[in-house]
Amino acid sequence: MSRAGDRGRAPARWLGTGLLGLFLLPMSLSLEVSVGKATTIYAVNGTEILLPCTFSSCFGFENLHFWWSYNSSDTFKILIDGTVKNEKADPKLKLKDDDRITLEGTTKEKANNISILLRDLEFSDTGKYTCHVNNPKEKVEHQATIFLQVVDKLEKVDNTVTLIILGVVGGVIGLLVFVLLLKKFIAFILKKTREKKECLVSSSGNDNTENGLPGSKAEEKPPTKV
Repeated sequence: MSRAGDRGRAPARWLGTGLLGLFLLPMSLSLEVSVGKATTIYAVNGTEILLPCTFSSCFGFENLHFWWSYNSSDTFKILIDGTVKNEKADPKLKLKDDDRITLEGTTKEKANNISILLRDLEFSDTGKYTCHVNNPKEKVEHQATIFLQVVDKLEKVDNTVTLIILGVVGGVIGLLVFVLLLKKFIAFILKKTREKKECLVSSSGNDNTENGLPGSKAEEKPPTKV
């Protein structure tokens, strides 16, 4: 009885695993939101900065809801709030908290770009900026965060170490190329020297043959008739 029961449970386990996989597959292919590779960006006080945000969905979207939020140690607020009717429509803003902010992206032609431009930066603008996207078609919400640091001036990056490393690597590569070329040149010289020696030996043998020296194969002259 126990073996029969085990055999009966095996198909049920496989069926459960298959159903779980079918349930997880759409989630793995669902909405994705990105603010680029950099997690922290720097901008000078008084200038402007583009905060990037793009999204992608394998199932398309309708009435997509998006918004940007700002969060610092003592402040949280919604910067903009908008919707996108479909893939052929531009975003429409329902809320904009700050006149310094403009929506720079477009969702037409599969750009799916809802980036914002923040002008006239102040030191108080330093903080976390999060791009939220909610796609009713997938019933999921995703977000991505980027940290903005407003500074008095951008520090110059010291590339001395990098230049030294590149110089050393370039020198090593150049040395290896020189060694390979020198090796080929020496091999060429040795080959030519060997061929010259073989030519001299062959030429010497031919001279001995023509002069009738011992061991040569010169024709013997017939005896002179009296």
